[in-house]
Amino acid sequence: MARDKRNRTFEPHGMSRAKALTGVPLASFGQRAAAFAIDFFVVLVTYIPVELARQYLLLSWRHQKLDLHVEFNFHEVGNVIWLVLYFGLIIWKTNGLTLGKRLLRIRVVSLVRSKISLWQAVERALGYGASVLELGTGFLQFFIHPNRCCVHDRIAETIVVSERHRIAAGPEAAAGS
Repeated sequence: MARDKRNRTFEPHGMSRAKALTGVPLASFGQRAAAFAIDFFVVLVTYIPVELARQYLLLSWRHQKLDLHVEFNFHEVGNVIWLVLYFGLIIWKTNGLTLGKRLLRIRVVSLVRSKISLWQAVERALGYGASVLELGTGFLQFFIHPNRCCVHDRIAETIVVSERHRIAAGPEAAAGS
């Protein structure tokens, strides 16, 4: 009985996509950090009205007085969900752009497909938690990884590229658009 060789041999996925990205300029740590700071500010600003509305609806339903006290703690599930919704859904819907990344002209690009999948975007958003672990050394791995990848990039099989150079090179250089 002959066996299918595909079940016994390693086949690297996404290699043609990764090869197509060869030579694309990567975003700097400063660009990535500034974009993250902008995006985190957007998360906080958008979270406050949603949380106040949630408290109002919950407390008015219980006939209690509104406290107008909002905290953003990472140990609360709702806060983590809000972060994942922002970083995951926006990266997926815009194929790698958040407000901060757009302002700094950088983009998240998939190493395995031309468009970032929903799962890949959510995986990357959840991967921020892994990058924060161990005192943030997951972010510092940017400096030692050959393709400037942080832990969340490696988890989701993504890189962050500079759009500035791609625009100057013309539309055919726009890998990931």
